[in-house]
Amino acid sequence: MNRYPAWVYAIVAIALTIGLLYTLPNFFGEAPAVQVSPARATLKADAGLLAQVEESLKQANIPHQGASLDSTGVKARFADPETQIKAKDALQAKLGENYVVALNLVSDSPAWLSSVGALPMYLGLDLRGGVHFLMQVDMKSATTRKMEAVAGDIRTALREKRVPYAGVTREGQVVQVRFREQAHRDKAIAEIERTTGDLNFRTVDDAGDFKVFVTLKPEAQKKTQEFALQQNITTLRNRVNELGVAEPIIQQQGADRVVVQLPGVQDTAKAKDILGRTATLEVRMVDEENASNPAILEAATRGQVPFNSELYYERSERGSVPLLVRKQVVLTGDRINDAQPGFDQTSGEPAVHISLDGAGARIFQQATRENVGKRMAILLFEKGKGEVVTAPVIRSEIGGGRVQISGRMNTREA
Repeated sequence: MNRYPAWVYAIVAIALTIGLLYTLPNFFGEAPAVQVSPARATLKADAGLLAQVEESLKQANIPHQGASLDSTGVKARFADPETQIKAKDALQAKLGENYVVALNLVSDSPAWLSSVGALPMYLGLDLRGGVHFLMQVDMKSATTRKMEAVAGDIRTALREKRVPYAGVTREGQVVQVRFREQAHRDKAIAEIERTTGDLNFRTVDDAGDFKVFVTLKPEAQKKTQEFALQQNITTLRNRVNELGVAEPIIQQQGADRVVVQLPGVQDTAKAKDILGRTATLEVRMVDEENASNPAILEAATRGQVPFNSELYYERSERGSVPLLVRKQVVLTGDRINDAQPGFDQTSGEPAVHISLDGAGARIFQQATRENVGKRMAILLFEKGKGEVVTAPVIRSEIGGGRVQISGRMNTREA
């Protein structure tokens, strides 16, 4: 009969015990839950939100089996789906459109198991059910925006190098530049080629009108489309985080499609709403004359808004404070070619680095030149509601189409 030292049996027993411990969460199953997460980047999921959820459920006389706070929001667990649906309706009515209230499933294992890192094995869409989306990226629009930026860059380059030209226009995916003299056209092509190697040039002479047609090289066009696809995937990942889905699948399929699989998601309509949600950006000037008058500002909060102005709220250390901005829109998000989160090189604060197209760069340069010393408000609109993200003072004229937005925001909001 084979015998082993006692320490061998002890190691086997310990391994089996640990294995059994970390297998236990799979036997408890899942419980219906409601997840509450901020609908806007400027809102936070914190202890205050947790307390608000618990108080709302208490006022509605809806029993729950515990509520917890994590990085995505607040999750409240319930005994059955009927109570879950009642809780969702009550929380949605109480919290309004500032928060996303969605049905979800959470592990029903005891808290002490989670505290030691014993989590259930997450099942895929085939075993657990859920939602499957197939989305197509508008590659034509991505290329069009790129060519609009190219047209703006060409105008800027020709002005800086003092090369005379008769006009720059974009037709579809082609930018046409007209010159009165062939020498000017040749000089322009040389200057443009020197600054970028992503363009093809085709020259045409038409009765004294010297033209050059500019298109993207195939590799540059492919790079633009790949960048647009990756931007969409990143955006979808951020929005899926609002749903609190464990082990979601978000991946590229083919050249212009994205597959999104959300195992365990019950609220299909809410998932579709979140994934398809769009936010728009507007740049406006602050109504300096009225915004600095406490009496006018107080009257505006009661509905007496000055003519040609609108009332929005800006987040500050004192909470949300009212701010009067002009109705006239200086710039919209349609003029943005690219936006990337980063940090301010001077202060180290989180910031957003924005690249504007040619028209946007000209508009922004003119607006900053004419309003030095005044405040410019950056507004974010979601579901028809606007909020001032930041309203910095214009220190000097800003040209070149490269803009940095910083202010009261954290890394996640940027």
